[in-house]
Amino acid sequence: MPEGTEQRRSYRKGVERRQQILDHAIELFAARGVDGASLRSVGDAIGVSHAALRHYFPSRDELLVEAYREHERRLPPDPGADHGAVEGIARSADRNRVVPGLVQLYSTLMADALQEQHPLTREFIRERFARVRADLAERIAEGQRAGRIAADLDPVDAAALVVAASDGLQVQWLLDPQAVDVRRSLELLERLLPGPSGA
Repeated sequence: MPEGTEQRRSYRKGVERRQQILDHAIELFAARGVDGASLRSVGDAIGVSHAALRHYFPSRDELLVEAYREHERRLPPDPGADHGAVEGIARSADRNRVVPGLVQLYSTLMADALQEQHPLTREFIRERFARVRADLAERIAEGQRAGRIAADLDPVDAAALVVAASDGLQVQWLLDPQAVDVRRSLELLERLLPGPSGA
């Protein structure tokens, strides 16, 4: 056997095993949410020993962050890439409604990020907010250049408002799904930040 072949095979098996654990964890969170699950309870639920789980994900924070990252990677590309800022967020909320457990996972990550003892989660949420705000601000600026959105609005401030509205509405929806319609509420912002159709 050529030198290094066994190492490569072992590495590949490790990557595959880590992915299997992540797949099972995402299925678990999608079905049941997080509800303060510890690494041990997650391992028990997906049939992985605590030691094996800690080998691939040394902390609960790392498992939750990686599960959410993987969930976002799996989302299908948005076919309406030319829509405005608010419509893009509304479509994301529509997709989230199908998997409330993963909305709960995201809400758990946001809550953890506010606590000093979760630096990994805090950095993940901070970077995610920065990326989403930057993308929305660019869409808003495009709308301003096209004359659809008032030129005197600050795109970064408007983007922060859209993100705050979306995240807050989704938390309200988790707590009382019958009382809150995330899309309908977000559509009120379309009057301020209309998309390409002006709708």
